[in-house]
Amino acid sequence: MQSNTSILQLQMSPLAAVAAVLAAAALAHVLLRWWLRRKAAQTEAEPAAPLETDAARIRRWISRGLRDIVPPLALLLWIHGLYYALGLLAGEWLSAVAAGRVRAVLEWTYGLAVVASLVWLLARVGRLLEAFLVSVAARTEGEWDDVLLGVAGRTARRLLPIVAFLLATPVLALTPAQAQVVRNATSLVLIGMVAFVLYQLVDVVAAFVLRQHRVDVTDNLRARAIHTQVLVLKKVAIAVNAVFTVASMLMVFDSVRQFGASILASAGVAGIIVGFAAQRSIATLLAGFQIALTQPIRVDDVVIVEGEWGRIEDITLTYVVVRIWDLRRLVVPITYFIEQPFQNWTRRSAEILGTVFLHVDYTVPLDALRAELTRILEASPYWDGKVNVLQVTDAKERTLEIRALASARDASEAWNLRCEVREKLVQFLQRNFPESLPRLRATVEEVAAAR
Repeated sequence: MQSNTSILQLQMSPLAAVAAVLAAAALAHVLLRWWLRRKAAQTEAEPAAPLETDAARIRRWISRGLRDIVPPLALLLWIHGLYYALGLLAGEWLSAVAAGRVRAVLEWTYGLAVVASLVWLLARVGRLLEAFLVSVAARTEGEWDDVLLGVAGRTARRLLPIVAFLLATPVLALTPAQAQVVRNATSLVLIGMVAFVLYQLVDVVAAFVLRQHRVDVTDNLRARAIHTQVLVLKKVAIAVNAVFTVASMLMVFDSVRQFGASILASAGVAGIIVGFAAQRSIATLLAGFQIALTQPIRVDDVVIVEGEWGRIEDITLTYVVVRIWDLRRLVVPITYFIEQPFQNWTRRSAEILGTVFLHVDYTVPLDALRAELTRILEASPYWDGKVNVLQVTDAKERTLEIRALASARDASEAWNLRCEVREKLVQFLQRNFPESLPRLRATVEEVAAAR
């Protein structure tokens, strides 16, 4: 038996009502596509100027956004139209029990479809917003806006679908228990997203600052200091972010909140126990903060630790990695650099003096040797042109001890310079004054006296 259905105060048969609903959805879809295409065509028909104005750019972005949101909006129109039409048919052609079951299925399907379409819609809006912010950053000359607008765009692209899910959740026919599960899951996802955004912000800002201060240049003292501070502070920020994220996620659940309250009630005794148990760990963390602030060592410093020559490769809150000259890694507790003496060859500057000792005969011509040292240094790419000294530092029974001093820009070049000076001075003596080299054979008198 058919009954009349009222739509907009008009009485019509159920089939006519279904047809009217579907026709309205189709008409709305067609009109929406026509209007958006018309706006896009008007925008694209504008003559391209050599220097496009801000208003024209905004109109183009609006046109692109309207084209992007047409599919999810059309899907929403058809979801509502089909839901209403199928509901009318179920009420007209099925029994009351069957119609109730069908309507329950329709409500679930309708809710899921609306949630999916809204998530799709805001996902497209998020991608569009990210592209717009990237284009704005590309037109500016500064670098900070590239960092901040990039993070903001990625945040919008990831966060808007979650916001859409939150807004569309009431459409779902959920029981109180199911709604609580959905709220908890959504809260966990939101907290995780905020933590991820904060991590990205810290990582991008740290990378930006480090990019402004390069350590692969000659005068890198300030850059190494900034690298040390940024790397340590970055790890501290990530650790704090992780702690607060885990704490916030646990506080979502009522049982965990009650457990946290019981822990706080016994915080006095627990604090004393934890304080004694974590004494070494706390001291290590404090040493890490002290290293970051006072900077007795920095990243890429040349140090002598435990008799090993190397460079500081990494500084964490608990240990320091020293890259030894032969590519081994020496891992040292960070408290070592607070409690033990060590050599830092680049504390104030990377410049260093290279020392070469020679043992020669008393007949050596010192002036010729000084002239040869000057010639060697002036031809060497490792000498920085500052220090050039040759001195007699000791007079032994059979030989003189001669020390040559030369300066270099850093420890690596000083090592190469020392090897070069030592080799060429010996070659000079062998070639021009072989009698000035130490005597390797004992005389007959010395052998007899030894017997």
